[in-house]
Amino acid sequence: MKSASEEPVPLHEEFIYCCGAATHVLKCGPWKDLSKDESKNLPRLLFMIIPGNPGLAGYYRTFIQALYCGLNQQYPVWVVSHAGHCKPPSGMEMIEDTDIKELEDVFGLNGQVEHKLNFLKKNVSKDIKLVLIAHSIGCYITLEMMKRASELQVLRSVLLFPTIERMAQSPQGKLMTPLLCKLRYALYMPVYLLSFLPEGVKASLVRFALRGMKTCDESSITTSINLFSVDCIANILYMASQEMMKVVERDSTTIKQNLKKLIFYYGTGDSWCPQHYYDEIKMDFPDGDIRLCEKGLRHAFVLDASKEMAAMITDWLQDDLTKL
Repeated sequence: MKSASEEPVPLHEEFIYCCGAATHVLKCGPWKDLSKDESKNLPRLLFMIIPGNPGLAGYYRTFIQALYCGLNQQYPVWVVSHAGHCKPPSGMEMIEDTDIKELEDVFGLNGQVEHKLNFLKKNVSKDIKLVLIAHSIGCYITLEMMKRASELQVLRSVLLFPTIERMAQSPQGKLMTPLLCKLRYALYMPVYLLSFLPEGVKASLVRFALRGMKTCDESSITTSINLFSVDCIANILYMASQEMMKVVERDSTTIKQNLKKLIFYYGTGDSWCPQHYYDEIKMDFPDGDIRLCEKGLRHAFVLDASKEMAAMITDWLQDDLTKL
């Protein structure tokens, strides 16, 4: 499927409170409200992106625009940040000023699952079918969502570079676990000091950090400036520390129950979910749609391959969409 138009892609941006935590939402397409009271002309299908960590919606800006165009602009494509990973705009606090405690530990891994379910419950009509596209730890969150809320009308879940098992035992996990679980507080002071730098200097530092890439998505550079916020970094690292401790065994029961709805996409050189994880899940679920990347895409594909990934996904889903 190709873009139906070369016109600028309609993109709506919101900062809201969900479960009492600041949340950034990017909505691609003319649909700004998919709740049951908004309109009788709601679309039949919503593509919702569940991000990795850092769970900043801005990293997926190019991806959702490319996906929306690849779908001939027929369906809304939304990405919802993780709770507390975005830097709220001026006048908005990271946590809502209310006496009501909506969710305990909303910034933790379990809280992020409930955060996404709460967002869907409050913002999307139950009549709308879902295509969940998840990245990295978003794949674990998506499987948990499907496990906890079987009433969701999930047409497909596409799990990209899925960190759904043995994270601390992966090559990158072995390196990062001591840092995340024991030394993360030591990172707060340098981030605090860097937060006072001018925005232009921050952008230059990000460009320097990403200098090894031949092409880097400009939206990734602007989004990365959020990482100079101590509050954002604290929530990102806290969630990451829980990932190392809690993402241990693959949830084969949930996978088996939903196998026909799932597409897995593993990398060949992914240090978060190495290729032998792919080999093992492929052996355990020979009838599953479990793919191995042949294009050499990096785990953090949003940095330089958003359009390529979007094109592959639209190709994978053509049969599903023609049956709607």
